[in-house]
Amino acid sequence: MENSDKTPSISSSPALPSAVAEEPATKKVKMSTTTSDDEGCTTAEGSKVRYKRRKVAIFFAYCGVGYQGMQKNPGAKTIEGELEEALYVSGAVPEQDRGLSKRYDWARSARTDKGVSAVGQVVSGRFYIDPPGFVDRLNSNLPSQIRIFGFKRVTASFSAKKFCDRRRYVYLIPVFALDPCCHRDRETVLASLGSENELVKCLPCSERGRKVEGVVGNSKRNLELEAVDVENGSSNKNDVVDSGVTKDVEVSLSKGDDNHLNKESINDNEGKVSVEEVNSKTVVSDQDEVAPINGGSENNLGILEEEKVNREDTAANGSGFCYGEKERERFNNILKCYVGTHNFHNFTTRIKPEDPSAKRFIISFDASTTVVVEGMEFVKCEIVGQSFMLHQIRKMMGLAVAIMRNCAPESLIEKALQKDVSITVPTAPEVGLYLDECFFTSYNQKWKDTHEEVSMKAYEKEAEDFKMQYIYPHIASTEYKEGTVGLWLHSLNHRNYPDLRILDGEGVTNDKKVEVDMNDKKTEIEVVTE
Repeated sequence: MENSDKTPSISSSPALPSAVAEEPATKKVKMSTTTSDDEGCTTAEGSKVRYKRRKVAIFFAYCGVGYQGMQKNPGAKTIEGELEEALYVSGAVPEQDRGLSKRYDWARSARTDKGVSAVGQVVSGRFYIDPPGFVDRLNSNLPSQIRIFGFKRVTASFSAKKFCDRRRYVYLIPVFALDPCCHRDRETVLASLGSENELVKCLPCSERGRKVEGVVGNSKRNLELEAVDVENGSSNKNDVVDSGVTKDVEVSLSKGDDNHLNKESINDNEGKVSVEEVNSKTVVSDQDEVAPINGGSENNLGILEEEKVNREDTAANGSGFCYGEKERERFNNILKCYVGTHNFHNFTTRIKPEDPSAKRFIISFDASTTVVVEGMEFVKCEIVGQSFMLHQIRKMMGLAVAIMRNCAPESLIEKALQKDVSITVPTAPEVGLYLDECFFTSYNQKWKDTHEEVSMKAYEKEAEDFKMQYIYPHIASTEYKEGTVGLWLHSLNHRNYPDLRILDGEGVTNDKKVEVDMNDKKTEIEVVTE
């Protein structure tokens, strides 16, 4: 009987190698879904399921108004702080790890400055993504101006910062900012009196400068000087709107506010995107005035007429400036000077020229498309690079705009990119800048057989909707209400930025030295003409 019992076991043993031989197969791709039952573990029957942490990449967008940037900063309201708290409240981070991001391998693809928005931001970490509804739980604990699109399962070693190959930013600059005759400084206006191209004083910006103190940095006194109209005697207090300081500008950013933009149409012939406006509204305080720059309706007809005189309306009523083929070609040629590997120590802060981190690689910089938002036309400037430093893109845009307005020679860019030259370049306002997308090309190529592609392809529609509902209306309404770019343009002069005329077309002697104010320290640099 014992032999008969052993016989089946011996005969069945040769079947094992065949089963083992069939076991190797293509690994199942880890999907961005909840874990299956066998991936979790349970205790006794009927007890609560214990979930495992999963390494994921989270895709989301945000409008940066009211926040002190992306990166968490103690005592400041930041996007990262809001997101970390939402992760904890949603159950993705345990109590013992609350506020300790290193414990769950937190990493971000890009850091954005104060007021800068994003539609393609990515963060990574180890979170409890179960039970189902992880994205909905996060969004329910976040303000409407921060939206989670989804997440992807990634490798255990994945880092949203280290594995990001390229980053694409977009800067929307109003077309009028490229017009040399628009929003000129006080000295230029006075110098043009009696000439063929006589400029007119910009009264709306004078009123805004009165109400918003220090909006152009250290040129507060300059704005006060521009606000005095000698001819009309507008220094009378009865003629001036209340000059109290405007703080914490409120912008309508509620989730259900679809009044700003409704439809987008693309014109392939002119490379122009127009956005149709339907009853656009902005939360405006009783003492504030909205002065449209490029059209739009306004009850205060006197201000609107002044803007038309000041060449700030459309091309038909203004100086005749438009972003045509000639202007587009010139602006793109200026931006192409940044393409390649250069030393950008003059385009950031607290970075020395000899620091290796000052070298950055710019892949492309293009401004071929225009966008019309709420009646105002913007030039869409797309820049793609490996990485960027603090204020780098804004300073690159600031110098490019100064050159387009003939405040600086085109050769100044080449000079500013030299390691042994230290100059101060203008910084464009932050409101028009947003992070468009982060790319993970190398990672996707390496892990394409076992993991999902880390990209925004699955969330393109959601990202576009968020852009049209929050970011674009915010940029346009801010310019209508505060005139941020207009006030900044008044500061683009040789008094505030003496370095802009170092390589002036009139020529400078080789031995001439120019005194430059660098971070409140006066230094002398030797100027050499080419």
